[in-house]
Amino acid sequence: MSRVASVATHVVVLSDTHVGDGTRRRLPDAAYAHLQRADRILHAGDVVTEDLLHELAGFAPVDAVLGNNDHSLVGLLPETCELTVAGVRIALVHDSGARAGRPARLHRRFPGADLVVFGHSHEPCDEEGVAGQRLLNPGSCTWKRRAPAHTLALLDLVDGTIASSRLVDLDAGLPVDVTR
Repeated sequence: MSRVASVATHVVVLSDTHVGDGTRRRLPDAAYAHLQRADRILHAGDVVTEDLLHELAGFAPVDAVLGNNDHSLVGLLPETCELTVAGVRIALVHDSGARAGRPARLHRRFPGADLVVFGHSHEPCDEEGVAGQRLLNPGSCTWKRRAPAHTLALLDLVDGTIASSRLVDLDAGLPVDVTR
C-alpha cells in the first residue's frame, strides 16, 4: 500500500505594512514575488487601508488583525484571531507587549496555539516560546525602523507541523539571522 505525500501549505506572513498611510503606496516588488506563491496570507496588523486587504485577497485567502494604526478598519478586523491552517493552530495579535516576559505572556494568552504571529515592533523574530510554542514577528516589508532589513516571513505547514519557517530579507533576497 502506498502513502500519499502531504502537500505543504505555503503561508506568507506580513505585519506593519502601513500601505496608504501617506508615506507608502505599495508593497515592494520582492514581496509580490512571494505573494504570487502563497496559499494563505497572515497579516499581524497595521494594514492601514481596506484596499490592501482586497489586494492581498487577490493572491490567497487573508487573515488579519487590527493594529494600532488601523483606525479605518475598526469593526472590520478583530483584535486577535485564532485559526487552524494545515492542522497548525495559529494565533494572530498585533502588539505582543515588551520583549521581556513575552514567551510566557503569549503562552498564557494563547495556550492552545502552536504558533503565535505578532507585529508592532517592526523587528523580525522567530523563536521558540514556552512549551514548544513558536513565536513569529515577520518585521515589516515597507518600514524597517531599527531592523536591519525590510522583511516578511514564509511558512510551510504540513499535517499539523511547521515544516519550515524563515524570515526573508527583501532587500538582499536572503534569509534573516535574528540570533542575538
